[in-house]
Amino acid sequence: MSFFRRVGTLFLDVVETVVIALAIFVIAYLFLFQPHQVRGSSMYPNLHDADYLLTDKISYRLSQPKRDDVVIFVAPKNEEYDYIKRVIGLPGESVSITEDYRVKVNNEILSEPYLPSDFKTFGGTFLEAGRTINIPQDEYFVLGDNRSHSSDSREWGFVPRKNIIGKAWFRYWPVSQMGLISSQKSASLNQ
Repeated sequence: MSFFRRVGTLFLDVVETVVIALAIFVIAYLFLFQPHQVRGSSMYPNLHDADYLLTDKISYRLSQPKRDDVVIFVAPKNEEYDYIKRVIGLPGESVSITEDYRVKVNNEILSEPYLPSDFKTFGGTFLEAGRTINIPQDEYFVLGDNRSHSSDSREWGFVPRKNIIGKAWFRYWPVSQMGLISSQKSASLNQ
C-alpha cells in the first residue's frame, strides 16, 4: 500500500469519526441534555451565579413536572433568555402567600426544607400577600429559592407547560459542587 493511500485512508477514518461524534453531540443536545449557566442569585443558596448545569430534556416528555423540581424554561418577558426556578404550584392547585411570609398550596403551608429558616416569601405584583390564585391547566407557579432576589411567578404570573425546557439534572461546574441536583422534596404540605 502506498504512502498516499494510507494517508487517504487515515484521513477518511478521522473525518468519519468526527462526523459521528458531531452527530451524537447534536442529537444529545437537541433531544437529551442541554447545558445551562446559572446567572444571578435567584436560586441561592442551592445554586450559585456561574454554576453550569445539564438540563434533562427527556423526563418531561414522559411525565409532568412535579412540585419542588428545579426547572429551566423560556423567560416570560424575554424569550431570548432561559430562567431557572423551583416548581411550587401545579395545574389546578391554589397558591397564596400568608401575612407571615409563608407559601400555602391548597390552603396548607408548604414545607420547604431546601430554604434556610430565615428566608421570607413576600408577595409581588401578580400574587400579593393575603391573596389566593388558582393555577390554570397546563401552567405552573414557580419561585426562586432566594425569594427576596428573584423575579418569578409572584411578579409575572404562571409558566406555560410548553415553555418548560427541562429539569435541572446535574451540576458540572464548579467541580467542588459537581453532582446530581436534588429536588429536595417537601416532606408534605403540612407544617
